[in-house]
Amino acid sequence: MSETPAPRDGAPRDGSLIERAAQIYDFDAQFRVRRAASLLSTRTASEPQPEAHSFLDDAPPPPPGAETLSREAALTLAAIPLELRDFGMSDEDDEAAASPVPSDVIAIDRALLAAKGMLVPGAPVGALAEEFRLVKRQLLLNARSIAMGTPERRARTILVGSGKPGEGKTFCAINLAISLAAERDVEVLLVDADFAKPDVMASLGLSDSTGLLDIIDDPALDPEAFVLKTDVPQLSLLPSGARSHADTELLASARTAEVLDRLLAADPRRIIVFDSPPALAASPASVLALLVAQVMLVVRADRTTEGDVREAVGLLDGCEHISLVLNAVSYEPHRGRFGSYYGQGGRG
Repeated sequence: MSETPAPRDGAPRDGSLIERAAQIYDFDAQFRVRRAASLLSTRTASEPQPEAHSFLDDAPPPPPGAETLSREAALTLAAIPLELRDFGMSDEDDEAAASPVPSDVIAIDRALLAAKGMLVPGAPVGALAEEFRLVKRQLLLNARSIAMGTPERRARTILVGSGKPGEGKTFCAINLAISLAAERDVEVLLVDADFAKPDVMASLGLSDSTGLLDIIDDPALDPEAFVLKTDVPQLSLLPSGARSHADTELLASARTAEVLDRLLAADPRRIIVFDSPPALAASPASVLALLVAQVMLVVRADRTTEGDVREAVGLLDGCEHISLVLNAVSYEPHRGRFGSYYGQGGRG
């Protein structure tokens, strides 16, 4: 190969092609994946799937019903740069310790996210991440358009719901919040508003605490005091609060609108994402729809009927802007999209 000609007139070199590419692409992530895969492949078949713990020092307990993380989940975690995760590699080569989490910040369980097939902050971009990039971009454009037509702060509110249980609304709400938190100009507050069956905190490996219903029920409580900062930059949480048989009535009170306005006023960059109860199973969903600017209705491809969609939209029509997101679509290689580009199929 011939040498690159020296630059004329003392002009600075642009660097080799590899050097310039390294400034754009995270080659280290690929090396981490290959290295983790090598560690996994060297284990003997007699060992019962120890791959996740072979390179995670302090991996948290696996989700219920699973003894270990899957190979795909383990590799996802291994590809996250050390400075972006709260666990270390077990090999002697990786001595860098994760930075301590401040006392007022709660740590989200990355291993649990990976085990559930969700987006993992800091992991390389894959098909699922690209799908939610498209989803959030449309929602952000909608929010901008809504804000131009009204001076109200409510343009920064999104309700994620479904018609019936089991259609993936919490999966989509968490992934949407994580994806939105990657934006440069926003702060995200994910609120668990599924009061009968709250699952946001458990899905993130966290415990429930004082939350939305408690704040609505007690006018003396400051909403901002119960917002939980996480170790994911620009992402905060608000639990559902103590269960109540009067959840719908509490939501319909003037106090709810006051709480929402105070949460929005606390940070002009804040976008609030609500994980709503299923519209056809619990009445609070229709009340919440009256309070938000947008509804993202999750439709499961292999389960939701057209009748369910029409009925759910009818119950949520207190919100003028309703978007449908198709979940659990079977991946078809010949269709292309992001699966073939990133070498994997995606959900959402």
